[in-house]
Amino acid sequence: MTRKILFIYYQNIKPGGVAKVLSNLTSELTEQNYDIEILFLMAPHKDFYPIHPKIKKHYIDSFANKHSRFATSIYKKFNKVPKIYNIYSYLYDFGSYKTLKEWIKENHHNYDTIVSCWYKISSMLSLDREISKKTIAWEHMSYTSGGLFWNKGLRRYYKNLRTVVSTNIPGEKYYKEINKNSLTIYNLMDNEVETQSYIEPDRKKNIISVVARLDPEKNISEFIDIISKTHLPEDWKVVIIGSGREEKRIQQEVIDKNLTSKIELLGNRSMEEVYQILMSSKINCLTSTEEALPTILIQAMFFSNILIAYDCNYGPSDIINKKNGFLIPLHDKDKFIQELETLVHDENRLNSLIKSSYEETHKWKKEKITQQWKQIL
Repeated sequence: MTRKILFIYYQNIKPGGVAKVLSNLTSELTEQNYDIEILFLMAPHKDFYPIHPKIKKHYIDSFANKHSRFATSIYKKFNKVPKIYNIYSYLYDFGSYKTLKEWIKENHHNYDTIVSCWYKISSMLSLDREISKKTIAWEHMSYTSGGLFWNKGLRRYYKNLRTVVSTNIPGEKYYKEINKNSLTIYNLMDNEVETQSYIEPDRKKNIISVVARLDPEKNISEFIDIISKTHLPEDWKVVIIGSGREEKRIQQEVIDKNLTSKIELLGNRSMEEVYQILMSSKINCLTSTEEALPTILIQAMFFSNILIAYDCNYGPSDIINKKNGFLIPLHDKDKFIQELETLVHDENRLNSLIKSSYEETHKWKKEKITQQWKQIL
């Protein structure tokens, strides 16, 4: 008998690592005859990432809850007040909890397994002893995320969950202290990435790419500062893809630092356009202050990019080694600048590292990852 599995996430309306790997994994499992459904905590919407046509989708609009509506009205009215986003977030999360709890109570009997794709949803489900027994928490953020309420308050209830899947080794070690059924499974790439062949450096352009939300934890402002102090040759440029809460601030910083001719801000782009940029770029950078497993670094490696990223908690250290790039101590801007300048001024080293970076992709092929998921499902 085919086992029925429900995945739960907030949305699939814009670029994001979680929605991307959710699309990849559910499509792969569906192809292997798993009966998959997805619940989105948002009104019906057009998918940004493709969902397999055999997958049934459900929608519950958490924004329609009275607490969420109240939170949104406050945020719109007082968005310039310090910490107002935190107040909005907690009120919205409470609305999400009420909405999800009602739907899950009525429908969870239809599923053998529930896979929650966000730590807040996992925490909500862990509070119900019956539902938690069939729930897998798929962790896409650092285990330190969420502040005192989520991290210290609710994560202890992960002990009730069937399994906790971390996307990095430090996360697995942490969660094993709470739930012995914890393990690491790396993120699955889609077929377009998986089947990508090596791209010779002479087929690329002198581009440094960044693909990230323009939100505080992605630390793009610091990257802008790094570029302002890096001596890039005239024929090199930086391309940043993404949007977010700090978008206007980033735009102004590029202007203030006289970098408009050097940095191109593209905003949100489709995955096809992201892949085109990665095909053209030679170096992919990430300056996040926290991660779980930054999928973009793995994708960039498949597209023959050298990786330079801060060694934040957690994820980049699982991916980057001497064969594919440089892991920079967090906030060590001088070291970041040094490695960037070394690459852009030494073509032989640049080309050699592009080749060895692509060769490292063998560690990230989907067969092993899919098999791990099949074992726990």
